[in-house]
Amino acid sequence: MSTVLLLVGVLVAVFVGYNIGGATTGPAFGPAVGADAISKVSAGGLMTIFFFVGAWTIGRRVVDTLGTELVTDTAVFTLEASVAVLFFIGIALFVGNFFGVPASTSMTAVGSIAGLGLAADELNWAVMGEIAIWWIVSPFIGFWVSLIIGRYFYSSLNRVIAMERSQGPLFEIDRSRPVPIPVPRDTTNRRELVGVTMVIVIGCLMAYSSGTSNIANAVAPLVGSGELAMNPAIIIGCLAVGIGTFTIARRTLETMGNDLTELPLPAAIVTATVSASLVIFLSAIGIPASFVIIATMCIIGLGWGRATRPVTVAEAVRGEETVSVSVDALTADEAGEELPPIGEEEPERIPSAADLFDPATTARVVLMQNVVPLIATIGAYATFRFVPVFGL
Repeated sequence: MSTVLLLVGVLVAVFVGYNIGGATTGPAFGPAVGADAISKVSAGGLMTIFFFVGAWTIGRRVVDTLGTELVTDTAVFTLEASVAVLFFIGIALFVGNFFGVPASTSMTAVGSIAGLGLAADELNWAVMGEIAIWWIVSPFIGFWVSLIIGRYFYSSLNRVIAMERSQGPLFEIDRSRPVPIPVPRDTTNRRELVGVTMVIVIGCLMAYSSGTSNIANAVAPLVGSGELAMNPAIIIGCLAVGIGTFTIARRTLETMGNDLTELPLPAAIVTATVSASLVIFLSAIGIPASFVIIATMCIIGLGWGRATRPVTVAEAVRGEETVSVSVDALTADEAGEELPPIGEEEPERIPSAADLFDPATTARVVLMQNVVPLIATIGAYATFRFVPVFGL
């Protein structure tokens, strides 16, 4: 019976990893695919490789946090309980996908395990408190770092990186050599080549950061139960993620590629770099992090920083000027254009917030990002507390 149950647990873990691969490949490599820099197959391959590297190196620390440290007694991770926790994580992913909003798998995983710990009176409140504090602090760190970059450095970065994309693929296969290799097309200029290469590199960084944080969401309960060792669990989880990157991720790559290529390249580089760096840092100290929430705050911070350029700090403190905030401000600069000093830029350059933010969509995203983990926590607690089969 235990063998059958373990097999069920592994299959549920594979399902979770499969959905993680489908959900995270689009944000990481959508811009590169949309720019015809790489194919969907190449994106899936790079995502799988760098996710595995992140999971194998730093990701095991997050697995330890969720699988052994979030509860005071790992005995609560019976095989039945581990399967149930993974089930709640999988359901949360399904709910998020159903409503078209990527639910935070890290927050949902923590919520499910916390529900188990509460029901068994074995929740490690110190670890839970540390995780909760970082969940609150890290998005604001991303916001302020991005705001400073947007206000003081984005214009210079934009003049260096911003470009106009040529039509068609960047590379073509040179078959005149003994070994065919990809070479830049005649229509590809150096500026464009460097810019798109940076997008691919940033995608690899995002894939790595995803591996450091998300592998725990798929395998931590089984590792905590002692039924599956760390290394085999990571390999199984990464294989499942890889399957997702080559299958269901094709649709998210198409969607994210078409959407995100509208975001200026400098903005994409800034938000992705800041977000991924924060996630890697949190994973290194064993904190599961939500890339989606951090990235959202980075985008808002970057737009806010750009929008406040017409106002000096002194004027802002005195309340002499009010500037509408819009991420459209990210596109206000033209490549190579010299901008006036801060405080002398015309406010008209900054579109109003109503031109960008859809209140209904924004509310739905924020609601789902917070409600889904809450549902998982309450559902897990009620299940483990009142269903006799778990024997807690």
